[in-house]
Amino acid sequence: MTRNHINRTFPRHILGTTLALSVAWSLSITASTAETITKPATPYTGENYETVIKELPFADKEDFNDAKAGFISPLPDGGIVKNSKGEIVYDLSKFDFIMQGSIAPQTVNPSLWRQSQLILLSGFFKVSERIYQVRAADLSNITFIEGDEGIIIVDPLISEETARYALELYYAERGKKPVKAVIYTHSHVDHFGGVRGVVDEEDVKSGKVKIYAPEGFMEHAVAENVMAGNAMSRRATYMYGNLLPHSPEGQVGAGLGPTTSTGTITLIPPTDIITKNDETHKIDGLTFNFWMAQDSEAPSEFFFYIKELKALCTAEDATHTMHNTYSLRGAKLRDPLGWSKYINEAIYKYGKDIEVLYAPHHWHLSGNKKILTHLRNQRDLYRYINDQPLRLANHGFHMTEIAELLELPDTLKGDWGTRGYYGSLNHNVKSTYVRYLGWFNGNPATLHEYPEREAGKRYVEFMGGPVILLQKAQQSFDQGDYRWVVEVLNHLVFAQPDNKDAAQLQADALEQLGYQAESGPWRNFYLSGAQELRAGVKELPAPDTASPDIIRSMDIDLLFDYAAMRLNHTKAGDKQLKLNWVFRDTDQKYAMELQNSALSHIEGYQLDDADITVTLDRTTLDDIMLATETFDEAIKSGKVTVDGDPSKLTALLAMMDTFDFWFNIVRPVPLDKANQGATSK
Repeated sequence: MTRNHINRTFPRHILGTTLALSVAWSLSITASTAETITKPATPYTGENYETVIKELPFADKEDFNDAKAGFISPLPDGGIVKNSKGEIVYDLSKFDFIMQGSIAPQTVNPSLWRQSQLILLSGFFKVSERIYQVRAADLSNITFIEGDEGIIIVDPLISEETARYALELYYAERGKKPVKAVIYTHSHVDHFGGVRGVVDEEDVKSGKVKIYAPEGFMEHAVAENVMAGNAMSRRATYMYGNLLPHSPEGQVGAGLGPTTSTGTITLIPPTDIITKNDETHKIDGLTFNFWMAQDSEAPSEFFFYIKELKALCTAEDATHTMHNTYSLRGAKLRDPLGWSKYINEAIYKYGKDIEVLYAPHHWHLSGNKKILTHLRNQRDLYRYINDQPLRLANHGFHMTEIAELLELPDTLKGDWGTRGYYGSLNHNVKSTYVRYLGWFNGNPATLHEYPEREAGKRYVEFMGGPVILLQKAQQSFDQGDYRWVVEVLNHLVFAQPDNKDAAQLQADALEQLGYQAESGPWRNFYLSGAQELRAGVKELPAPDTASPDIIRSMDIDLLFDYAAMRLNHTKAGDKQLKLNWVFRDTDQKYAMELQNSALSHIEGYQLDDADITVTLDRTTLDDIMLATETFDEAIKSGKVTVDGDPSKLTALLAMMDTFDFWFNIVRPVPLDKANQGATSK
């Protein structure tokens, strides 16, 4: 074989620099760049508002007292955080319209308005002796635990900038102390992304600072959203209301926290991995007892208890909301049964001694009795979400009907901490059904349904055509049956994407559902759908959330899996190709085969009859992925060698799809996107 080079720039998207990775859900896009049209609440939405007021105990102010407890000082600069260029990466002042003590407008579910008021109680707080938090400086809290000589930092937010801002606030109030350790409670980006804002990686490498994380942290922190990252990121713009205005008709928060920052996402690998229950570590003079909570709110997660302080951190498994056992942005389903059992184990293990409960979201609780009441209700909530859907499924009920049949028991309904501000009972119940039984409900009539664009045409014809359908939908809207309007007009919108009357009426119905929703993500989905129907999809700058730390943390196996997922079967056809990859610095070798429109690879092997062999360092691959060097430049400099016919690798790269971020959600995606120019049948 001959040595040659490829006269082309290796496409960054092939290697994943546009991957959403584990930060898909944290992206943010400026709402002011999107057209905004809003309408007032209808009388039917007003009736829903009044029902919520009557049914829930709004006179109960205990949560507000708890959320204010330990307050020391407000966030500096009104909660506005800037990066080194002076650009705003977080702005809490956008929520100033949600004033403390104010009455909810009719365009916001009063229960969600109350939760937003609680979340916006921001600043620097004393949790207990030696434990402090900065709250509402990002989607999550950052916690500072004072050891004998320095501080232990728990979950350093999403962005380097917000984490540094919070650390400076701590120093201003408590004096400067060295950081002795960092704890990542789990593998979601709002719990590790700001780590470089609080520690220097050289201090970690030297052993001066330790970083603790649960088993599987790096794998899941990097990989959770890779394979479906583009779709997750796009859906996350709906879930977090990134294009909505901050107003009573738009975004009022996420239920879990105010909103997400848009600064620099970083990651320093942990030095100490917790692998089993009851593992104890002495960290700066304090005794930390760890308890595993894998596959609960995150695939990699743990709790920890500090013996000397009688303080328990339950990560994200027992906050002041019903959480998601399925995330609407898209994610692998979570295990509510395990989730419930982890909380139960914590109750029995720490319950006799615990005096302080805190988490990386919401506010802390003090006092053994109050804490145990909260933990038991949270335990029972997730047990209910697991068991009751299965009970009804075993009676033969289907997923959607089960979600309508189930309500929380009255004993949980009145607990504000079990309300569906972030998750919802409806969609969590559905996720239990799918986790155990999959998407098929057993009825053969639903086994091979038409896709929406085809079913839509048939439904419209059956209903008498678009004019009659619209007339009937308007009647349903006038009667306040917004759920039906949305469902029935979805058929017309998918059958006739350019039907403006259908789009406008469906948007009006979605808007009212948004005004009524108690869940922040439900509200954001409804209102985002209404906005897209009215204004279309705007080609705004798409987020690039693959930071250098994330790229360098990807293993090669994941990288090749991602490339294989992008292989377009029509372009690949019956082509065959064999490749060898050699990574000199990591001493890794891979064999790769293209056959039957599938791209397979295996580590530790080389093909004797390979068409092409590519030799390089993994660090060079990182540079190419981060666009600091092109593939062609690396070949010319000798960092990459290619043995064999380079045109074969060029042909393989051309078979891989790129993904448009701003794909349609409430209208059908054009069919030509399926093959990106390949001949479609």
